[in-house]
Amino acid sequence: MIDEEKNPWTLLNKKEVYESPWISVSHHDVLNPAGNPGTYSVVHFKNLAIGVLPLDENNYTWIVGQYRYPFNMFTWEIPEGGGQLAIDPLDSAKRELEEECGIIANKFTFIQHMQLSNSATDEKAYLYIAQGLTFTKSQPGEDEELHVKKIHFDELYEQVLSGKITDSLTVVAVLKAKLMMLEGKL
Repeated sequence: MIDEEKNPWTLLNKKEVYESPWISVSHHDVLNPAGNPGTYSVVHFKNLAIGVLPLDENNYTWIVGQYRYPFNMFTWEIPEGGGQLAIDPLDSAKRELEEECGIIANKFTFIQHMQLSNSATDEKAYLYIAQGLTFTKSQPGEDEELHVKKIHFDELYEQVLSGKITDSLTVVAVLKAKLMMLEGKL
């Protein structure tokens, strides 16, 4: 029988090696599950990852295009961003949707909680579907150069299946939404 609560790692020493307003990186000296000395590096995220899939009554959605610095490329994705740890993820989702797309929704459905890269980070994500949409002016942050595009959900779904869209929050939100549609839950 597996004891899911037992941690097979022993922490010997932890040292913070880098910190910014968004992340910290720590070096851990450990004993691995076999009892041998080893090291582990952990990236701690100071915010949650938030993603929102807006859907109107005709199954149109809005995606955001932007240049993603770490990958040195332009990508299309659902409206997404960071949410403070002390704030309800739903409140952050509402803020991100309005800031990036100028969309206010009167109905939000929670669809998924995720660990984005649990072998090296503690980053958590929360995904929502937004419906009952009204529109206002978007207000992206000064560090964002965003392009917003309205497309049909089926087109977005095909772009996910073909691998044209690879952003993890978008992929999971679209696949989960499609499953919910097929099951009549959306």
